[in-house]
Amino acid sequence: MRPLFHPSVEDITVEAILHALSDPVRVAIYAEIVGQDCSHNCSNFLKVSDKAIPKSTLSQHFKALREAGLIRGERVGVEMHNTSRCAEIEGRFPGLILSIVNAHNVQLAGKAHSTASRKKTPAKRSVRAKSALRIQR
Repeated sequence: MRPLFHPSVEDITVEAILHALSDPVRVAIYAEIVGQDCSHNCSNFLKVSDKAIPKSTLSQHFKALREAGLIRGERVGVEMHNTSRCAEIEGRFPGLILSIVNAHNVQLAGKAHSTASRKKTPAKRSVRAKSALRIQR
């Protein structure tokens, strides 16, 4: 097996981090990894978004995160365990990862709120339309 590439902390760049986290699936994966203290098996993320992610695609997402320096992957038998390098990156770019993860969480909360609002909106419109009809009569 080929050895896994992990850049040294000095070789990690802001551009590589932002590029790796520009994909919605990768930022969701990374936010989940950062939120936990233990390592994660790649298979834990087969259902990160609304639809299932093929294992081959998931491997590519983890490779992008690893090569950007965001995670450290370790082979354990046939499994790959991933841990965050957040503490190392925090030393190089203070506040960057926390800001990105917080922004991702705010975005998720906004999507959840707008989805809930859209579900309620048709009912409100029909009530408003009925009220408008009563006023016009």
